[in-house]
Amino acid sequence: MRVGIGYDVHRLIRGRRLFLGGVEFENAEFGLDGHSDADVLIHAVIDAMLGAAGLRDIGSYFPDKDEKYKGIRSTELLGEAKAIIDREGYEINNIDVIVVAEYPRLAPYIERIIQSLSGILGTGEKRIAVKATTEEGLGFTGAKEGIAAHAVAVLNEKK
Repeated sequence: MRVGIGYDVHRLIRGRRLFLGGVEFENAEFGLDGHSDADVLIHAVIDAMLGAAGLRDIGSYFPDKDEKYKGIRSTELLGEAKAIIDREGYEINNIDVIVVAEYPRLAPYIERIIQSLSGILGTGEKRIAVKATTEEGLGFTGAKEGIAAHAVAVLNEKK
């Protein structure tokens, strides 16, 4: 069993579509700023998976200076990260994610996010947990300036 931790944060801005866990938040007033679609949830999961496999971070595999990743959907990056851990001889035991945000309200989207991640990772929905919390108005997430995500991935060696 191997355990990895991932963390990501992006600033909220007007004029961008909002994606979390591969799901678009329809009619969102703000989106996340970044080189890709800035899906903080997926970015944290990728780092957790890579870390659990003893590999380098997301930027080593998908650098934000590389134009081929400009505007890319993070779901594509997650699929590539899954292929990397497969080649390294690991399979996903479980993924646990906490999204820290005052905006948007995540509760109506959690099941869709779990389905999205499960589909991309080829694992059962019961192996993925997604939770949301706020910081009660404190810090940059509390001020609705950005969204943060923390993830833990547990991998097993393939038999």
